[in-house]
Amino acid sequence: MSETVVVVVPDADILASAVAARLVVKIIDAQATRGRADVVLTGGRVAAKVLRAVKELPASGAVDWSRVDLWWGDERFLPSGDPDRNETQAREALLDALPLDPARVHAMPASDGPDGDDAGAAASRYARDLANAATGTSPAHTAATSAAGGAPVVDGPEAEVEAGLPYFDVLMLGVGEDGHVASLFPGHPDATATGTATAVHDSPKPPPTRISLTMSAIQSAEEVWLVAAGPDKAGSVGAALGGDTELPAARARGTRRTLWLLDTAAAAKR
Repeated sequence: MSETVVVVVPDADILASAVAARLVVKIIDAQATRGRADVVLTGGRVAAKVLRAVKELPASGAVDWSRVDLWWGDERFLPSGDPDRNETQAREALLDALPLDPARVHAMPASDGPDGDDAGAAASRYARDLANAATGTSPAHTAATSAAGGAPVVDGPEAEVEAGLPYFDVLMLGVGEDGHVASLFPGHPDATATGTATAVHDSPKPPPTRISLTMSAIQSAEEVWLVAAGPDKAGSVGAALGGDTELPAARARGTRRTLWLLDTAAAAKR
C-alpha cells in the first residue's frame, strides 16, 4: 500500500540540501538492490538548487554514476541547448560534472532534433525510448545484459511495472502555483493523455509547446517526490494535500511512497 509523507523544513536552501541527501541515499539503495537506479528529474528553480547540492555532497562519491539512468518528467520544446530547457539547466547544475554513461541520459527531444518542430512525433520518440529501456533493448541496457553474460538485467520490483516503462526508483516533480506537475495543467486536455509520453500544446505557461510524461507514467514510479518552496506554492500545495483531485499534483502518487518535500512557506496552508 502506498504511503504519503509530508516533510517540512525551514527554507528553500535547507530544502534543496535535504532533497539532495535523500536522492543520493535513494540511488545508493537502488543500486544495492537492483544493480542500477532510474531517476526522473524535474525542472524549476528548486530543482536546480537540488542538483547543485548533490554536486557538493561527499556522499555522492558513493554512487556509481555509470549505472544511473536519468529521465525527465517534462521538457520545454525548444532547441537543444536553449537555457530554458530543463535538460540544459540540469547539465549546468550537475550532470556535466558527473561520470555518467551518455547512453543512459535520456533527454526529451528538442525542437531542432530529428522530428523537427513536430512535438507529437518527438513525444512518440520518447515513448519508444522508455519502452526500449523497459524491454532491455536500449544501448545501455543491451550493454548491461551482455556484461551479465546474456542474462536479463531484471529483478523483483521491475516485474510490477506496466509495459512500456522502465522501473522508476524515484520521480521528482515541482508543483506549480496552479497545481500542475510536469507539464500537466489543471483542466488542460493534454493532462488526461494516455500512453507514457505526450505532446502538450497551448500550455498556459510559456513556452506553449512541451513534452511531458503522462499521469499514468508518473504514477508508475516507486516513489514520487513533490518538491515545493515559497509562499506562492502554499495554495496549490494545501489544496492538493487536501484532496482536490482537479489538481494534477493531487493525483501524482508513487506505487510505494509519495513524499511532499516542502519549506515552511509552501506548507503554510496544508
